[in-house]
Amino acid sequence: MRFSRLVTGLTCAFMLQAQAAPVEEYMQYLPDGANLALMVQKVGASTPIIDYHGKQMALPASTMKVVTALAALLELGPDFRFQTNMETKGAVNDGTLNGDLVARFGGDPTLSRQDLRNMVTALKKQGITHIKGNLVIDTSVFASHDMAPGWPWNDLTQCFSAPPAAAIVDKNCFSVSLYSANTPGENAFVRIASYYPAHMFSQVRTIGRNSGDGQYCELDVVPGELNRYTLTGCMRQRSEPLPLAFAVQDGAAWAGEILKAELRAADIDYSGHLVRQAQVTSPGTVLASTQSAPLHTLLHTMLKKSDNMIADTVFRTIGHHYFNVPGTFRAGSDAVRRILREKAGVDLGNSIQVDGSGLSRHDLIAPETMMQVLQYIAKNDSTLNYISMLPLAGYDGTLQYRGGLHEAGLDGKVSAKTGSLQGVYNLAGFITTSSGARVAFVQFLSGYAVPPENQKTRRIPLVRFESRLYTDINKNN
Repeated sequence: MRFSRLVTGLTCAFMLQAQAAPVEEYMQYLPDGANLALMVQKVGASTPIIDYHGKQMALPASTMKVVTALAALLELGPDFRFQTNMETKGAVNDGTLNGDLVARFGGDPTLSRQDLRNMVTALKKQGITHIKGNLVIDTSVFASHDMAPGWPWNDLTQCFSAPPAAAIVDKNCFSVSLYSANTPGENAFVRIASYYPAHMFSQVRTIGRNSGDGQYCELDVVPGELNRYTLTGCMRQRSEPLPLAFAVQDGAAWAGEILKAELRAADIDYSGHLVRQAQVTSPGTVLASTQSAPLHTLLHTMLKKSDNMIADTVFRTIGHHYFNVPGTFRAGSDAVRRILREKAGVDLGNSIQVDGSGLSRHDLIAPETMMQVLQYIAKNDSTLNYISMLPLAGYDGTLQYRGGLHEAGLDGKVSAKTGSLQGVYNLAGFITTSSGARVAFVQFLSGYAVPPENQKTRRIPLVRFESRLYTDINKNN
């Protein structure tokens, strides 16, 4: 009996090594120390073609959006739209609104200043010229922090990481220009367009073009309350201004100031104050409203362009919709887990999902789990219309210029979500192989680092690895 068990164990070990050996051949192209977890499986098959550390947990980065999008379609439906209302519990008499004007924001990640202007125009058409009450910015659809656990502090002022608040206008991102001073040692000065309700201050020292003391003098931004920002550090003299962009930290203050400006431009005044409403209240009479595009359209943009703002507002909205509570990151996490189990038969197990975008360094998922999601998507794509939303290699989105897939001759044949963080290069999606088979694959590659002198060519090993790996997957399946 013991001998039989020993032989069986050795046989299994040999089989595992035999499976892993081909993958090791591709890994020789990667930088030393890189970590790979890879799973490849034909759509509808019960077992994988390649299972290399398929149970190994990894940072999903933006491939987490694949999970978020599926849960959103299953819970909210493709026709769901974000709604933004202007409402009141007062009455309009002789051009005066006797009561508060409530701007109820719904977390629409695509809401624009023009949308607010159109709603103000609708108020004007109803004869409203004065509001005898407060201007209320209602953000009660969401609660708690607008930033997920595990988001790096130094990304928070970057526009790709703008906090997904309830009140979003023009992606909660704005641009400025920083001008070096004419004389070294003096402060650079910053200019910001008057229509941006943010305040910028410069403590940036100008240094000479050929000065040697600027190597470790870094340009930084320090955010303050009510969207006040201070630029610090130094910059070399330059003939042209330095363009910069920053994420809005206080969505309610940002939206409130923009709405005030639009009311003022329309000659509508109010006698009260600009106030915030974070507690849920019963709705009033809707005076004006606007809607986002349908969810399927938003998810198309989210997946093609890897839009973090859409991913995280959708994620919080899933929690709000499923539990009927103000949307939080925790509610979104619990809701996605339940929705996938109840409606797709996908068990996330010990996966960790704390946001919808994959920006968090707390997120963890195994290729095996992601493969379950991909298999469900492929099986139900005729109703979900999901795969068409993924970037298409060589054609659009974040796969338009993926060098390894291009060299493998897979332009137009790979639909997949990318996922990139520092040292992370992930892919999750589908290949239509040379034989016509549809194959799902998950590539979680982390720990990718090259020496400082190779930074300019750091992607060359990645291109070689992916080119050779996906050439063989395409030819052999």
